[in-house]
Amino acid sequence: MTAIVYGAPGPGLIDLPMGAVQTSPLIPGSADLAQLAAGSADTVHVLAPPGVLERAHVTALALEALKPGGRLTLFAPKDKGGQRLKALLQGFGCQVAEDARKHHRFCFAQRPAEITGLEAAVAAGAPRLSPALGLWTQPGVFSWDRIDPGSALLMDASDGLAGRGADLGCGLGVLAQRLLANPAVTELHGVDFDRRAIDCARRNLDDPRMRLHWADLRRWAEAPQDLDFVVMNPPFHDGGSEDRALGQAFIRGAAAMLRKGGTLRLVANRHLPYEAVLRETFAQVTPLGDAAGYKLYEATL
Repeated sequence: MTAIVYGAPGPGLIDLPMGAVQTSPLIPGSADLAQLAAGSADTVHVLAPPGVLERAHVTALALEALKPGGRLTLFAPKDKGGQRLKALLQGFGCQVAEDARKHHRFCFAQRPAEITGLEAAVAAGAPRLSPALGLWTQPGVFSWDRIDPGSALLMDASDGLAGRGADLGCGLGVLAQRLLANPAVTELHGVDFDRRAIDCARRNLDDPRMRLHWADLRRWAEAPQDLDFVVMNPPFHDGGSEDRALGQAFIRGAAAMLRKGGTLRLVANRHLPYEAVLRETFAQVTPLGDAAGYKLYEATL
C-alpha cells in the first residue's frame, strides 16, 4: 500500500501508516506532493495548512495523488481552518465523514470518480510571478504577497556589508537581491526550511555568487563557516505557535558561521526577547533602530 502524509501531526493525534512518504515543504528532504504521480496513492493524510489558498491547493493535490476510491484524511486545529474542511471537501465533490478530538477537526473522504474544481484550486495555490513584487512567489510562503515590514527595515540597513555572507530565513530572496546589488559581496548563502521559498528564490536570484540551501538551521550540518556577515529576520512561529527559542537558535547559528569580528544584523518584532542571547553570544551588541513594531540590532563576534 502506498501512503502519503503532509505535515507533522502532534504526538498521539493520528496513527500514520508505516512507511508513509512525507511531502511537507517545511520538512527538508521531503518529497514534493505536486510531483507525485496522479492516482498513485492508496491513502493520504494531510495536516491542512491555515491559509485558504494554500489549504485548497494542498487538498486538491492530495486528491489528485489518490487512486479512485483511495482514502483521504484531512485534519486541522479547529481555530486554524478545521471548521472549514468539510465544506472544502464537499466543494470538490467528496462525501465526507467528520470527527473531532484534541481540539482538531478530522474529515474522512474517498476520492470520487470525478473531482470538481481540482485544476482551479491547484492553479490558485501554485507558484506565480507577482507583478506587484516583481518576484516569483507562492501562497503559503512567508510574506508571499508583500514585503514584510521587518525585512524592509533590514534592507535599508544592509549597506556596508561585504565579503562572504549568509541570509538566514531567506524566503523569496528579497533581502538577498539588495545584498547582491553590492559588488563587494563575493558570496551569499541563503537558507530556508520552506522548499517553496527556495524554489522561488532560485528563479529570483540569477547570480553566480548565490548559494541556496533547503535546510532547517537548527539541524544544518553543512552550514558555511568563517563568514564576514550574516543577516536575518528570524521566524518565531513553529507549527503555527509562537516559539521564541527558534529565533534564539538562529542567533546562535549565526555566531557559529561567522569569523572572529564578523557582523550580524538582525531585525525582530519588538516583543521578542533576543537581547540576552545576543549579549551572551556576541562581544558587542548595538541597537540600530526601532520602528513600526520592529527593532534592529548589529552584533559583532
